[in-house]
Amino acid sequence: MKSFTVLQGLAAPMDRANVDTDLIIPKQFLKSIKRSGFGPNLFDELRYLDEGQPGQDCGTRPLNRDFPLNYPRYQGASILLARENFGCGSSREHAPWALEDYGFRCIIAPSYADIFYNNCFKNGVLPIVLDAQLVDTLFEAMYASEGYQLTVDLERQVVVTPDGKEHTFEVDAFRKHCLLNGLDDIGLTLESADAIRAYESKWRQQSPWLFDVIK
Repeated sequence: MKSFTVLQGLAAPMDRANVDTDLIIPKQFLKSIKRSGFGPNLFDELRYLDEGQPGQDCGTRPLNRDFPLNYPRYQGASILLARENFGCGSSREHAPWALEDYGFRCIIAPSYADIFYNNCFKNGVLPIVLDAQLVDTLFEAMYASEGYQLTVDLERQVVVTPDGKEHTFEVDAFRKHCLLNGLDDIGLTLESADAIRAYESKWRQQSPWLFDVIK
């Protein structure tokens, strides 16, 4: 998992409340568990005028020109501004996979569905909770200024606007540690690799019959 320290990036809007995970990545794309390749199908039902299917070449599909992520001004965005209860619905981990694969490393919203919120941290995406009124202000500033960028400093736990104003956010200390160091569940386990090998070696000596079938 890529580490997250300081991100300075273009902001893009998802200006609606209660965006569920099926809207983030529709159900037909859940057949794959590769964790990559989902970016072209992020918000598939909103980005395209036809119904997307797994393995389809999205480069030839008709775009919905009214959807903000298809606007030239938001191309290359890495920060998504969203509204209340973002990521509600089913618990599919494909949702943060699609967001990260598209290029979003950070989401800013007033609230999230709990399971989606947890899944983001496990997949290198930082979900920031800010007051709804402040999020309104960020939306207004973004719409008013093409190329609107924010700086997210995870170590200091601040979002910095172009005029230099800093807005603090809360984040669990353990989750912060994992993001700063690029540690997912596998990475955390591998940090204890020596202890795991020592434990297995001990049990091989004490109970060798348990390992007879392990080659």
